[in-house]
Amino acid sequence: MTELKGALIGCGFFAINQMHAWNDVDGADIVAICDRDPGRLKIVGDQFGIERRYRDAEAMFADGGFDFVDIATTVQSHRALVEMAARNRVPAICQKPFAKTLSEAKAMVEACRNAGVALMVHENFRWQTPVQAVRKALAANAIGKPFWGRFSFRSGYDVFSGQPYLAEGERFIIEDLGIHTLDIARYILGDVSSLTARAERVNPGIKGEDVATILLDHENGATSVVDVSYATKLSKEPFPETLIELDGAEGTIRLSQGYRLEITNGRGTTTMDVSPRLLPWASRPWHNIQESVGAIQQHWVDQLKRGEEHSTSGADNLKTFALVEAAYDSAAQRKTVDVKAMLR
Repeated sequence: MTELKGALIGCGFFAINQMHAWNDVDGADIVAICDRDPGRLKIVGDQFGIERRYRDAEAMFADGGFDFVDIATTVQSHRALVEMAARNRVPAICQKPFAKTLSEAKAMVEACRNAGVALMVHENFRWQTPVQAVRKALAANAIGKPFWGRFSFRSGYDVFSGQPYLAEGERFIIEDLGIHTLDIARYILGDVSSLTARAERVNPGIKGEDVATILLDHENGATSVVDVSYATKLSKEPFPETLIELDGAEGTIRLSQGYRLEITNGRGTTTMDVSPRLLPWASRPWHNIQESVGAIQQHWVDQLKRGEEHSTSGADNLKTFALVEAAYDSAAQRKTVDVKAMLR
């Protein structure tokens, strides 16, 4: 099949992972990069052998010669760049947080829909090997209909040294990490009708919240808890693992620390190792996330070639984005929020 050509906008912290993953993806290559910082542009360009380098995205689009764009910048520039891609009829992947507000996210989705181009949010946690293993076990009816779940990411890892801007925002953990965990909850147990959230700041050196607990009412009747923390110091640091507990009518699933998956049902208990691969360019403990980057990018290419909608399309991600906004509203007002009403 035809090799797709891509362009990357943003050569910062996480884009390095995306560039490595693009090298592994079948059916696509990055042919141009763009960043306002000439130093970062040179580092990424030299490391990955990209000759076409731009400091202005408009100029890159004007030159063309690529089939899609991967937007790996921070949220402040996402709307302008997604709408620029739409105007140029170029399919786009956008890093999360997708937008600054839900209304802005809706406008971005609408712009791409009107232009007839694909839009996918780089929401890669659901593509992690252990999360996929949980999903497959459910699909195989290993525990019957699930009625309760817990999706937990509790850590004391210093994320601020690599991404210092995270300490400066008025919002932090729900927007940056909780969005992933909420998306996993949707992916595993289905869409959410309402939620109740509590959040607080434990670390005095940051501006936003670093702990949140969210109770979700799923449309299918299941209840789940999403709890995230960057203020939890444990004897064995679990970063960056998402731990999952599911109770079903016929059994239970437990994804525990160390990528250990345990399934208990009428046939007994089965335990398996669902560890991610350590790719040649990856490093522990990031390898779980790094592997999922390649998985979602391969999904992007495959679906783009088929002309089919992506798992984390812009339209689908509005439902996850609404959970983030609802969680902040609930925590501020200390009340239950109707999620479905936010999407109308």
